[in-house]
Amino acid sequence: MLEPSRRGRPPVAAAGFSAHSATCPLPRCREAVGGARRFTRNTLRRWDLDDRFESVALVVSELVTNALRHGMPADGPPGLEPPVRLLLMSWTSKLVCAVRDPGAATVGTAFRLTPSCPDADAESGRGLCLVDAVSDGWGWHPLPGPPSGTVVWALFRLGRTGPVRPVGMT
Repeated sequence: MLEPSRRGRPPVAAAGFSAHSATCPLPRCREAVGGARRFTRNTLRRWDLDDRFESVALVVSELVTNALRHGMPADGPPGLEPPVRLLLMSWTSKLVCAVRDPGAATVGTAFRLTPSCPDADAESGRGLCLVDAVSDGWGWHPLPGPPSGTVVWALFRLGRTGPVRPVGMT
C-alpha cells in the first residue's frame, strides 16, 4: 500500500546545485504529453542518459497528464504563461523530474496526490501507482507563489539502487 500524500521537496545535491537542468513549458492541451516525452528524450540524449528514457518518459507522461487533468482551474482563463512546466535536473547520482501546475494545494490536490491503486477492471487511476513503482522516490509540495501552484516530482537514482528518503520525510 502506498503512503498517502507524500510531501516534501526532492533531495538535492549537497552543494544544492544541479549539474544539468532543462525546463519545458507545456500548453493546456492533450498534445502536451507527447511534447513532454519528446523534450525528455532529447534532454536525456544530450545528457547521455538514453538508457533511462523508458522509465523516465513513463513518469513524465503520468505527471504531466495528472497536472493537466487535475491541476488546472476549471474556470480560469488561459494566462500568458504556460500553465504547466516540466523540469528535468540531473546530478552524478540522480535525476529528478518535476512538473508544476497552477492547482492550489487543497483537499482536491491532496486527493489527486494520494494514490490508491484501482482494481484490475478500472479504466484509469493508476498514474501515481506507476510513478511509485518505476521511480526511486516521489513527492509533492505547494508553491507559495506567485506563481502559486503545486509541484509533483519523481527521483531516479543513477548508477546504484536503494530506497530514497525525500527531504522532510521520516
